[in-house]
Amino acid sequence: MTRLPAYRSLIPRYLEDQIREDLSSKMVFISGPRQVGKTTLARMLAPKNSRYLNWDVEEDRQRILHQEIPQESFLIFDEVHKFNRWRNYLKGMFDAHREHKQILVTGSARLDYYRYSGDSLQGRYHLHRLHPLSVAELGLTTDKDFDALLRLGGFPEPFFSGSQRQAQRWRRDYQQRYVYEEVTALEQSQQLTHMQLLMERLPRLVGSPLSINGLREDLQLAHATVTKWLDIFERMYMIFRLPPFGSDRIKAVKKEQKHYHYDWGIVDDEAARLENLVACHLLKWVHAMQDGEGEDYDLTYFRDRTGREVDFVVTLNKRPKLAIEVKSTERDISKHLVYFKRKFPEVRAIQVHMKGHRAFTSKDDVQVMSWKPLLSELV
Repeated sequence: MTRLPAYRSLIPRYLEDQIREDLSSKMVFISGPRQVGKTTLARMLAPKNSRYLNWDVEEDRQRILHQEIPQESFLIFDEVHKFNRWRNYLKGMFDAHREHKQILVTGSARLDYYRYSGDSLQGRYHLHRLHPLSVAELGLTTDKDFDALLRLGGFPEPFFSGSQRQAQRWRRDYQQRYVYEEVTALEQSQQLTHMQLLMERLPRLVGSPLSINGLREDLQLAHATVTKWLDIFERMYMIFRLPPFGSDRIKAVKKEQKHYHYDWGIVDDEAARLENLVACHLLKWVHAMQDGEGEDYDLTYFRDRTGREVDFVVTLNKRPKLAIEVKSTERDISKHLVYFKRKFPEVRAIQVHMKGHRAFTSKDDVQVMSWKPLLSELV
């Protein structure tokens, strides 16, 4: 039997209670970036009478291929989506043993990507997406602690190391292993060197509309190839992309997407890294509302044809609820945020600064605050 790896710096994760509740009636799928803490979370949830099976381990893979049914009442399957018949395998096990077995499935690829019309697993599972550690989850209150999170990133190993050097070493190994192991396991590619170059180029473009044509020209690749690789990176939780918010009230751009990294520590420019951190915190909250509450929240950004831009717009049922502009220091209120607030007076508009502690509401009804009150409201 495969042993669960040892883990340290154990803290309760924000999904624990919801997953326990969901396991009482259905299978639970936990997806998220590699090394974000999925296996640790599974161990925290597992009772003594449990079995962990990892598709990447030969012994476990053979048990799955031979459809051996473990005797334990709590079953954890890791990376089983790499098995081409995994849906039918889990469907059969759940249908036959749902009364006396709980099934938890984890994976570093987007398990929601595998949903499709007529999915044999439909109605048999709940999906939760696990995100890196955040201000609210860690209970951070000081600027020093926030600075550590900003520098080291929200993945458990580099953050809890407390060392910039160790975080850099982890990050270098993480990127290489992701491209050469995880990506090729999902999508065979003969151009791994070019794929690595694309991955190294992306952090410099955080926060700006992503031009596939520009990337294509820089790397001397076909448009279709760059598009395909970006889709793979997103599917594997390396990056996420935000669409522009559109409405009849504004002349918004319709196609230009922005991208961010789940590991914001990879971004060198401090202002862009701050924006990336806030993007990750907001997406974590949006996914928690989607997965746990069934609410139709989405994370977008605003940009119109004249160049006015607001960093983030959170929508509910396609209607804007929250607009956020991120600044490194205390500055004058963004005219673009004021414009958006006037167009959508019902929206809560916030300008958040990461250095300084001023907090007030402007005459245009824009709230100005530091990182702490905003990020502590999330998950």
